[in-house]
Amino acid sequence: MTEKPRRSPRPDVAALWKRLRTGDRTALAQSITLIESQLPADVVAAEELIRLALPHTGTAHRVGITGVPGVGKSTFIEALGVRLVEQGHRVAVLAVDPSSSVSGGSILGDKARMDRLAQLPGAYIRPSPSALTLGGVAMRTREAMLLCEAAGYDIVFVETVGVGQSETAVAELVDFFLVLMLSGAGDELQGIKRGILELADMIAVNKADGDNVPRAQAARAEYGAALRYRNSRWQKWEPSAVVVSALTGDGIDRLWARIVAHRTETAASGELDEHRREQRRHWLWSLIDERLQETFRNSRSVRSLLEEVETAVLEDRVSPSEGIRRLLEAFLADGGRS
Repeated sequence: MTEKPRRSPRPDVAALWKRLRTGDRTALAQSITLIESQLPADVVAAEELIRLALPHTGTAHRVGITGVPGVGKSTFIEALGVRLVEQGHRVAVLAVDPSSSVSGGSILGDKARMDRLAQLPGAYIRPSPSALTLGGVAMRTREAMLLCEAAGYDIVFVETVGVGQSETAVAELVDFFLVLMLSGAGDELQGIKRGILELADMIAVNKADGDNVPRAQAARAEYGAALRYRNSRWQKWEPSAVVVSALTGDGIDRLWARIVAHRTETAASGELDEHRREQRRHWLWSLIDERLQETFRNSRSVRSLLEEVETAVLEDRVSPSEGIRRLLEAFLADGGRS
């Protein structure tokens, strides 16, 4: 007699939620692992956990941080995070690591790079593989951000993989988008994607220390001029460029003061609420796309016909349009049964 496979036990959401609300970092880590799981029992439990969390979210600063290679993102985030924790804030860092296109693995080295911050009781760092999603944003980063807020973290940083047009995904998660750059603006401005300038709420020229200060100041002026020639995402906010040094801490407080000013101005004008409403709309449609594609691919009729259609398209016997029509007709005919 063949033994039936055991079902995974449904997680105790009530107990996990109770621990999460006390700020238990282990409970937060377990909660984020739960929402990243694809097991059916975990998906249901994760939805329940997010439903419990939602009334306790919305007050935190949500800041996306990206930058060119070698700009020192982790060093900068650690310097800013330590400063904020020392001021009494609780800081969460969702550091999205690049996943390998071959193995799907990721480095997950941010805790090692932010060792000082990771050891502070008021900080939490969660490295997550991007799983090859657009913009390097992990599939469940939005939900992870909400869980951090429900656990009492009033500042959430989302560190992204790097600079590129796909960083639009970051702007759809956060309230403020910070781009870190280096000196040498004349050359680097040529390589910056226009989309990054359209999204940036501030550009910070890092490594403004020692002999590099004059070059950093010159770069700040050039970046600032470039920002003036583009439309801001906000009616009540004018993007600017600043200089900072993650090594010495110079400029860190001024930069954070600008981020706080952005929050104050956009909240007062109602733009922040509208921005977050649009984010929730985008979240809904992203999940609709994700679930529909998953249901479509798992459909019995689609699986049986897909190879034949794909081959026909590759051999130019049918057009992609005709191929998708056949697949959709088969999908709808059997009601999408898997």
